[in-house]
Amino acid sequence: MNRKEFLKSTAALGVNSLILPSNFLSSWLEEDPMIKGQGNKRYKMNSSWCQASTVSTPVNDCHEMVLDSKNRLILLTNETQNNVIFFDRSGKVLHAWGKEYPGAHGLTLFDENGSEVLFICDYLRHEVIKTTLDGKVLMVIPYPKETGEYSKKEEFKPTETAISPNGDIYIADGYGKDFVIQYDSTGKYIRHFGGRGKHDGNLLNAHGITVDYRQKEPILMVTSRMQHCFKTYTMDGKYLDTIFVNGAQVCRPVIKGDYVYSAALKDSLLGRGFVVILDKNNQVVSCVDGTAPEYVNGQLSKKIKAEKTWFTHPHDVCIDNDENIYVAQWNSKKVYPYQLIPV
Repeated sequence: MNRKEFLKSTAALGVNSLILPSNFLSSWLEEDPMIKGQGNKRYKMNSSWCQASTVSTPVNDCHEMVLDSKNRLILLTNETQNNVIFFDRSGKVLHAWGKEYPGAHGLTLFDENGSEVLFICDYLRHEVIKTTLDGKVLMVIPYPKETGEYSKKEEFKPTETAISPNGDIYIADGYGKDFVIQYDSTGKYIRHFGGRGKHDGNLLNAHGITVDYRQKEPILMVTSRMQHCFKTYTMDGKYLDTIFVNGAQVCRPVIKGDYVYSAALKDSLLGRGFVVILDKNNQVVSCVDGTAPEYVNGQLSKKIKAEKTWFTHPHDVCIDNDENIYVAQWNSKKVYPYQLIPV
């Protein structure tokens, strides 16, 4: 019985007259075109969540979003009328600031001894800028001349940061030379690793980075987008493992609870994107607006493809305390973030 037949039967007989298999409702939900995803990670779309005005708070590319301790959603866009926009949970704009970040790309929130700060990666300024939540600049990290890998600032195009528990700053040079550069909390260079090459520990389009606390000891998870994978490292840069997401050009990994969420900018076939979710074992359990993952002997057996329904080019996700997902998109006709509501 398909969904249409179910509705006809319900109307004719009444719901109480039906005896349904235990897995019927789950299968029926998965067929609903208004619900996307698989398993226990399925969502409804709310494309009109954002209440921003295109006149007073326009966006260009919506690059990344974070959630602060006051449950405000903070969006980073490379629109220099207002690079940083604060929303409440209902999608109402609270305030905005920033006109000096033309290459605004990476946005990381860090609780620094009870005071939240932002790290903005600007790949056109070739810098990482640390600010207060109201935009006051606290520190600027320029191109990493100390590494010996860069001869001029234009070679450094940072896309993301991650901050360790002790305040060390890890910068992913995702549009530059694909190194991860580690600094202490004051901006003093410590080491670098990754970079392009043919070894397991090398990266290709090191687009995102985060600290993974799901293990006994924290480790780094770094995107290698053009290789359709995440790679993991110790906090001092030693390569550990590769997590393949077959067919998906994943952006930064975002960890909430036991799960890893990531926007996949595009697939390798249709050129459109979706949202991918991995479980605590780093296996893909749901592709929202993408085809269902299939595993054989612990490996994805087929390339994941976009369904071309909801998204154009998802670039980042942010998950609130009710498990709603907010999706920011790049090169997608300047659309504001969408909200995905779990079902």
